[in-house]
Amino acid sequence: MNKKVYLFLHVAIWAFMFLSPLTYLRGNGMSALHYLMTCVSPLLMMVVFYVNYLWLTPKCFVIGKRRYYLLFNTIMIVAFGIILHPWVNFTNDMFSTYLPRYKETSIDKFFFTMRDIVSLAMSAAVATAIVLASRWQRNEDARLEAEAARSESELRNLRSQINPHFLLNTLNNIYALTAFDPKRAQDAIQQLSQMLRHMLYDNQQDLMALQDELQFLDSYVSLMKIRLPENVEVTFTKDVQKPELRIRPFLFISLVENAFKHGISLTEPSFVKIAFKTGVEPVGDSGTRDTITCQISNSNYPKTPEDRSGHGIGLKQMQRRLDLAYPNRYEWTKGVSDDGKVYQSSLKIRL
Repeated sequence: MNKKVYLFLHVAIWAFMFLSPLTYLRGNGMSALHYLMTCVSPLLMMVVFYVNYLWLTPKCFVIGKRRYYLLFNTIMIVAFGIILHPWVNFTNDMFSTYLPRYKETSIDKFFFTMRDIVSLAMSAAVATAIVLASRWQRNEDARLEAEAARSESELRNLRSQINPHFLLNTLNNIYALTAFDPKRAQDAIQQLSQMLRHMLYDNQQDLMALQDELQFLDSYVSLMKIRLPENVEVTFTKDVQKPELRIRPFLFISLVENAFKHGISLTEPSFVKIAFKTGVEPVGDSGTRDTITCQISNSNYPKTPEDRSGHGIGLKQMQRRLDLAYPNRYEWTKGVSDDGKVYQSSLKIRL
């Protein structure tokens, strides 16, 4: 709660308590002295409240010294409760012309005293409840902040692991290319250099424009196509109405890498199809939310146990990044077709 609002509530509540005697005694021509003596009751409640609010609760109750908390409160509240009713009677005696007295019995005095003690105890309880609620809220805010910092740190760590993984796969591709076409390998190295420059700067940002992500993927696909045989069909389509949408950097590279890793055969006809699309979906009664959908399908040529390049780390990191960056805001379906020939992956992110 805003500190100014919090201070205003304190002032407003106690102003109401101290002005309340005027509401039922204003017709009697209350003098200033009479009013001040009547204010002893809210004053004692105020003392009990702030002794608990500023001292007993934070210095005793919260840190486990609850016996001292109960002892000090009991002494203070009982003492105030015992003197409060005689003080009220004394005030009424002084101004008996305004407030006629009646003769009290012992039982009346006992019940009036207990009433005052209960009122003071409620003041102490309210103060304690406010302090405990405020501390719980601060602890909860600190916990959420620490959890957010931990999640962000883990997300950055996962992002940093993607770069070496991508670089390793690309260098393997270039290494294979040097064996039969050095000129194209040089072009590939130049293209890789441009991509690494892109990765160097954009990887430091929490968010990047969708168009930059797609440009990065386009360069990657072009780099991959250099070494592919003619029997492989590669398509990359983009139906993007809002290229300025901001997303986590390098979010889709693992999906594209996986498609090329498992969708290519050097001898059999094979394909990799990549499609991106942006859209809008309704939220609530009148709101809308932007969405990004990435659909990838490829011929399915699973690697043998002997070929363990990558160790499947890419998709595991992808899953973890999605959980951290877009919790409960994404849908990811993936799997092999019934005939086992096509692998399909569809990822929809709600921004």
